[in-house]
Amino acid sequence: MALPVRTERTEPTRWDPSTEIRNVLSQLSRFPDTWEELVARDGFTPRADVEETDDAYVIEVEVPGVNKKDIDVSVAGRRLTITGERKERERVGILRRRTRRVGRFEYDIQLPGDVDDKGVGAELADGVLTVTIPKIAPPPPRKIEVR
Repeated sequence: MALPVRTERTEPTRWDPSTEIRNVLSQLSRFPDTWEELVARDGFTPRADVEETDDAYVIEVEVPGVNKKDIDVSVAGRRLTITGERKERERVGILRRRTRRVGRFEYDIQLPGDVDDKGVGAELADGVLTVTIPKIAPPPPRKIEVR
């Protein structure tokens, strides 16, 4: 079986690095200036610590400047969801620089074990939201009689 032979000759295309760089820079210019701006489009995730004790999970979430009426805590099965909003405060002067985030936030975690959603407690103090979720005690081992 014979392979087709190409008779048409074309000149190879020259690679122009400056054109490639311009194309990349043009594409990058469509992105936000900073990672924070990109994340801020959909809100942010506050920093948190999750601690497991013998009888509960203790979650501490940093929410400085957030009023407790602006925070919602929900538990569905083993999933804990904390949502809220850090509101922009009214300013008198000119804001020269901002490194603190404002706007909607969400913290969501799937806990590793079964929890008692009726005993959940939440407390806000010194800018830290502490959520305590009791564990469900595992049932004691059942003795099976061998016949």
